[in-house]
Amino acid sequence: MAKVPNPWESNDNNPWKDNEKPKNDKPKIVNFSKNEKFDGGDFGFKWQWGALALLVVWLASGLYQVQPNEEGVVLRFGAYHATTDAGLHYHLPYPIEEVRKVSMTQERSINLGVTEKFGGKNAFTESHMLTGDENIVDINLTIVWRIENARDYLFSLQNPDQTVRVAAQSVLREIVGQSKMMPIISGDRGKVEDDTKEELQKLLDEFHSGIRIVRVKLQKADPPKQVVDAFNEVQRAKADMERFKNEAEAYRNEILPKAKGEAAQRLQNAEAYRQAVINKAQGEANRFTSVYNAYVNGKDITAKRLYLETMENVLANSNKVILDPSAKGSNVVPYLPLDALKTTKGE
Repeated sequence: MAKVPNPWESNDNNPWKDNEKPKNDKPKIVNFSKNEKFDGGDFGFKWQWGALALLVVWLASGLYQVQPNEEGVVLRFGAYHATTDAGLHYHLPYPIEEVRKVSMTQERSINLGVTEKFGGKNAFTESHMLTGDENIVDINLTIVWRIENARDYLFSLQNPDQTVRVAAQSVLREIVGQSKMMPIISGDRGKVEDDTKEELQKLLDEFHSGIRIVRVKLQKADPPKQVVDAFNEVQRAKADMERFKNEAEAYRNEILPKAKGEAAQRLQNAEAYRQAVINKAQGEANRFTSVYNAYVNGKDITAKRLYLETMENVLANSNKVILDPSAKGSNVVPYLPLDALKTTKGE
């Protein structure tokens, strides 16, 4: 039978050397203040440094950079706190505060004029709009916008893109409904674009959307596809009518001035002839009157003057030679033109 060792015997397993009995029955207490080693000491030291490093990283996560074309909106517990401009900034780390960066110069666009489908069937075509003269026009409109106020943009609208689309659709339908079809299709698109931009901006300002409409472009304005052939035929007929009208107008502009010129010339010639006849008649009448008055005042002298004037007119074209037989020394030899007589007989 094995011998049971006596713990009070002197051996290497006896904690009380020299076979001495313990003076105190209390267990030994380890003093940590004297850097006595114990199991798990290194782990506690590392845990403290790890927690400190995590704290530093958490605090450093509040640093953020805002670009020149951006604005930073700081949220504290989900509510608006402040707006920051470009540069390096700091906010309390998440989840206390967070930052949403918004681009203020980026232009966004939406396009009106697509067909929405439900269940594989065309339930609604947003491009078809009713005009003021009860016609249907197929419109494609592009709206370009950007953010003007970051706070209003983030907190006033739940879905900004959809809000702009619905508002633009409503405004455009109202403007088209107040206009006639032909001005929209034939070229008066600038008025539709300007009116849409102005009214849409007013509506978005009422919503405090923080959105600025940059431009509105009417890409297409045509009749519906179902009647486009008939419409084009009508347009060709109207174009032919305008062409014929212009040709007639050009012919009229060419003929009328010429006819008016000829009429004016004939009127001037007639007026000149009339005035010449009147002046001649008046001159002859005045001459006759003056002769008559002279005759009344001196009948003999007037009669002799009339006789002389008449004889002057008669003898002016005559080959007569008049001799005064009473004149002295008038020895005139008669000349007989024989050559002339011969020529006359030869003929």
